[in-house]
Amino acid sequence: MTTPRPSAEPCPCNPALKYADCCGKLHGGEPAGDAEALMRSRYSAYALGNIGYLLATWHPNTRPATLELDQTPGARVRWLGLRVLEHHRDDADHARVRFVARYKVGGQSAQRMQESSRFARDGGHWFYVDGDVD
Repeated sequence: MTTPRPSAEPCPCNPALKYADCCGKLHGGEPAGDAEALMRSRYSAYALGNIGYLLATWHPNTRPATLELDQTPGARVRWLGLRVLEHHRDDADHARVRFVARYKVGGQSAQRMQESSRFARDGGHWFYVDGDVD
């Protein structure tokens, strides 16, 4: 279930920006300008539980048929922050983004996930292809 986010609240991907001025535009249908913007908007979609957006921005060749986010109280993932380490454009239609995302599950200690993600542009839109967790 998507958590509504008032447009004046901070964006999950960058609390220095308003959601409406950052990922809110992409979640509303505006195409991402580059792979990093798409990756940031996908992080925010995970934080907000926006499964529809996650599936829509996953490349059709690697997209799962369904995606479920555990919303069970006490087991729900709470995303704490994002740091982009590297954004590299391989060519006009392929790019990689390496990032660290911090999260917490229930009452457990905060954890971090580092991933190197691959993106492809098709029909003028960027899509997440896959990634390697470091």
